[in-house]
Amino acid sequence: MGREVLSAARERGDEVVLAVSRSGRGEFDGVEIEPASEFGALLEAREPEAAIDFTVPEASVDYVDACAEAGVPAVVGTTGFDDADLAALRDASARIPILKAANFARGVQGLLEVVRAAVEALPGYDVEVTETHHNGKRDAPSGTANRVLDAIDEAREAQRASERSSGQSPRDDAPRVHGREGEAPRESGEIGVHARRAGDITGEHEVLLADNHEELRLTHRAESRGVFAAGALDAADWIAGRAPGWYDFSDVLADSST
Repeated sequence: MGREVLSAARERGDEVVLAVSRSGRGEFDGVEIEPASEFGALLEAREPEAAIDFTVPEASVDYVDACAEAGVPAVVGTTGFDDADLAALRDASARIPILKAANFARGVQGLLEVVRAAVEALPGYDVEVTETHHNGKRDAPSGTANRVLDAIDEAREAQRASERSSGQSPRDDAPRVHGREGEAPRESGEIGVHARRAGDITGEHEVLLADNHEELRLTHRAESRGVFAAGALDAADWIAGRAPGWYDFSDVLADSST
């Protein structure tokens, strides 16, 4: 993703004032890659308008902390954070603006909105979520799949609120089931979650809703990692100069649609 961001920045004419890697020095597409150990000093010396991070959770927390020390806004595309890592990022957002997103594809934001609407429109339908990525992806389910699951939970909570307000007894939903093995009959209200890893697949997410002798499939497929890089650069442009706080990619798209 670092290479994708550098290539996309060159194509759109954005200036890259520094790039670092935990692998040490190098060069890519005319940009000098410097050691990650020098990141804090480079921020202070070159004063970028924003930093973009696509790494791993432990590195991402360190990079964001350095950004907070230097007063540089941060765009975070890393996924797989645990609660402690997220708390550290939240703490840093009191000092600088941080935009964290599991996915920077505009189509995924559309998918989230459609999923919420479909789940609300089809109460009681079985729901299954499947995500597919390249064989080197570390976290499962993907960060995007977790956002999709959150959208489903939000829609179901809206359903329950509506049922309560109308005097009905809201239905209880079963927990999420990650894969199935052996004797595993489906419980009413459960959400099946499936992660597949193969080849060099960029990313695919599908939500299946089925009941009443019919099925509805909602799918987003990324054809290139460049779509994520372009979205991250849009986010960096947007967050530069913002007040400290916690932002999402949906904030960027909301601004661009007005």
